[in-house]
Amino acid sequence: MTKKNKAVVIGVHLKNKEDKFEYLMEELKGLVIACNIKVVGEITQNLNHINNFHYIGSGKIEELAGLLDYTAAELVIANDELSPSQIRVLEDKLGVKVIDRTMLILDIFAQRAKTREAKLQVEVARLQYLLPRLVGQKDYDQQGGGEGLINRGSGETKLELDRRKIEDKIASLKKELEILASQREIQRNRRKKSGIPVVSLVGYTNAGKSTIMNRMVEMFNTSLDKKVFEKDMLFATLETSVRKIKLPDNKSFLLTDTVGFINKLPHHLVKAFRSTLEEVAEADLIIHVIDYSDPQYEELVEVTNKTLNDIGVNNIPVIYVLNKADLTDTEFPKVINDRIYLSAKEKVGMKELIQIISKHIFKDYLKCEMLIPYEEGQVISYFHENSSVLATSYEED
Repeated sequence: MTKKNKAVVIGVHLKNKEDKFEYLMEELKGLVIACNIKVVGEITQNLNHINNFHYIGSGKIEELAGLLDYTAAELVIANDELSPSQIRVLEDKLGVKVIDRTMLILDIFAQRAKTREAKLQVEVARLQYLLPRLVGQKDYDQQGGGEGLINRGSGETKLELDRRKIEDKIASLKKELEILASQREIQRNRRKKSGIPVVSLVGYTNAGKSTIMNRMVEMFNTSLDKKVFEKDMLFATLETSVRKIKLPDNKSFLLTDTVGFINKLPHHLVKAFRSTLEEVAEADLIIHVIDYSDPQYEELVEVTNKTLNDIGVNNIPVIYVLNKADLTDTEFPKVINDRIYLSAKEKVGMKELIQIISKHIFKDYLKCEMLIPYEEGQVISYFHENSSVLATSYEED
């Protein structure tokens, strides 16, 4: 699909739906660009309900066919999830490949997946999406079939065979994922035993989570190979990264970066990435990163909160980081309770963010005074390594 370099995007604006339509269409174009495809045209239609046969009305299909001729586009991308029959009818009428928003997101995930686990998760989601779509694909429809049950066509048997193949493949991939998930669980339990608090970065895709992680790594870790991939594009990060952040006062916490969320995130993907997302449910503190420069940022916060709710994340304290404040008229850095306005890119507000994190996760620390005999030198070494020694004085005895 990525070889197709020109696409026309189409969308249906339902009159009875709340008005997010224009934003979703812009986001769709962003997803197309993230897939290395050029958007050369757009067709939208206001309808009371989506056309069950071909998504958009007949008149719009004619208009779309003309636009495809004019732009020489080889791909049509719909803003909603299409049924197999809708895709087939559109492809028959237009003579080009038609995909939907879900397939596009799956394709981006497939391109970006680097680790074995991420690749398996994407493949499971892709196959689950494909399974109900086998019926209605042209090669099955065109295959023969006699009359009556005795002489069932080869098309039907091929369909059953392919369906079984896909189901078997899903089952074997899921088994492999379960092994990886149990390894992840062991790692989580080890981290819990170590007593080091876990702080999880969450947020809409491209809100700046990886940038915040990299700024913290730069501030407190000398090793730059610990930095994670960051880029101004949708779904730059799919793998969960964990970094240990050691503060100057010897306090440490683990910072985890997760996959970003998006409107209409395919439920197959949420299910497939569930074990990865469950990292968030184990956190001691959540940092919800928000692209404050986005005019629709409040809606994006809702999307993230809903996704977190769906995977069972609740009762964990949250800090709201309103990032990219440098692209707005707001003064920053600014802290109001558990909301902080900052710019990770400009490295402004990071110290204040660390202070808020410390206030949350290190609130149980004790300040105490001890008298240690001279012969117990190893105790003093232990405190210097594992705590913040405020002052030392040497007594006579």
